[in-house]
Amino acid sequence: MRQIMRNLILFVLLAVVSFSGKAQLEVGLFGGGSYYQGDLNPNVPFLQTNVAFGILARYNLSSRWAAKLNLYQGKLTGNDAKSGFLPERSLSFTNDITELGFTMEFHFLSYFNGSMKEYWTPYLFTGVAMLHHNPQLDEKDLQDFGTEGQDNSAYLEAIKGESVERKDYGDFVLGIPFGIGVKYSFSERIAASLEWGMRKTFFDYIDDVSKTYYLPADLDPTDPDYLEQQYSDPNRNHDPWMQRGNSKTTDWYSFAGLTITYYIDLRNKNKCSDFEQRY
Repeated sequence: MRQIMRNLILFVLLAVVSFSGKAQLEVGLFGGGSYYQGDLNPNVPFLQTNVAFGILARYNLSSRWAAKLNLYQGKLTGNDAKSGFLPERSLSFTNDITELGFTMEFHFLSYFNGSMKEYWTPYLFTGVAMLHHNPQLDEKDLQDFGTEGQDNSAYLEAIKGESVERKDYGDFVLGIPFGIGVKYSFSERIAASLEWGMRKTFFDYIDDVSKTYYLPADLDPTDPDYLEQQYSDPNRNHDPWMQRGNSKTTDWYSFAGLTITYYIDLRNKNKCSDFEQRY
């Protein structure tokens, strides 16, 4: 897994180098926050926001369009007690995430870095993102405990009396980022943008919660599954097939914050450009 993440980081760096051979390139840093919405927090934006940071490269295609490649890192946190949604369930998690994203930005106003007339604009963005995640509790990987019976089809079939299959979920998730922002050019080289973006995923285990319980509530402490139940059902008061999460909805996450970028203009200085005429 570490090798995969190294390859993703290398891909971003190579893309930045590739872009640098063309005009209209911005490179920069992102700082802000990340938060989650899902089974443990279905309704409250910015609840339990954590620090997030990253790098980005933006290629300005025109005065109205830009393409951005980003590598962001953050943490997602959920807790029934803090959200107040189902406090009697007593579930919680943390999830260190890394996102590799590609988005297109549409400027509401004509915008050029360094222009004295067209130096700011609101914008919308959308694209595609790949997320690496690993839900944990007490620094233990929740995937290892199969909290809803993942990879334990024989046990599930034995207690339900019919065939049940729940496969372990993966570490990589596809998402659709979209959001709003505003950007401002302070000088010919330096610009900043403030943005908020949601990520719609097609996945329901960012929080390790999706379907139903599967272990009996009255397990004896000497039972080998007792430790597993502490992570699946902390209060040990749910019977098998009682609802644990809502599998009809998928999980969301968000990055919001400030980017500072440095503009690299690599066009031929011997030619008068449209950009120069906009000062």
